[in-house]
Amino acid sequence: MNIETKNIIKTYNEKTVLNLNGDYRDLFFESGKIHGIIGPNGSGKTTLMKIMAGLILPTGGDVLYSGQPLDQDIRSKMTYSNHTPTLFSRSVYENIAYPLKIRKGEQAEIHQTVTQLLDEFEIDEIKNQSARHLSGGESQKTALARALSFSPKILFLDEPTANIDPKSIQIIETALKKRNREQGLTIIIITHNLSQAFRICNHLTFLDQGSCLFSDTPEKIMASTHPTIDEFISFNRF
Repeated sequence: MNIETKNIIKTYNEKTVLNLNGDYRDLFFESGKIHGIIGPNGSGKTTLMKIMAGLILPTGGDVLYSGQPLDQDIRSKMTYSNHTPTLFSRSVYENIAYPLKIRKGEQAEIHQTVTQLLDEFEIDEIKNQSARHLSGGESQKTALARALSFSPKILFLDEPTANIDPKSIQIIETALKKRNREQGLTIIIITHNLSQAFRICNHLTFLDQGSCLFSDTPEKIMASTHPTIDEFISFNRF
């Protein structure tokens, strides 16, 4: 499912925090790719993602999903997770199983799917542990396993590997690339980790002060001569 944004504007209390205009007033996120959204803090990355995920409404402009406006069917095929995931006060197993249970999946199929995800994210040994007692890396892996459990078409991730250990980052990146490669999952990820962006993303969109300065392949963004982009890459060089 492709995503297109057209002239998106978002204001809060008369302050404009996002205003996509100029050469990049319309953005295109191709289906089946991993798209990174990068840029300084406060540049509008999370606002743009939440608008695309249908979590907040734009003040102006439109978002289209393969040419169609957001409806309940499209919404049911998307999921969103951020760097501080909200987990239920239940076991890891029950958290991952929850999306399947509310979709009334067969018990045997639920068990099979959850078991596979526990193994894939290397959290089988804590499957009976309460989510309240998990480390940051364990919480993030549980949240992502839950997000993937019902096989969404689009996955929105807001800094999913911020402040977690390198091993967990590797496990998460491997799982994301596998789902993208084998299932054609479209992933849109916000990250401050440029090394990560270049490892896993096919396409990068650079925001600064609510505007889009560049949207193209990682190779082309590295070759950009725009001073703001060049400065950002220099300070965050991997």
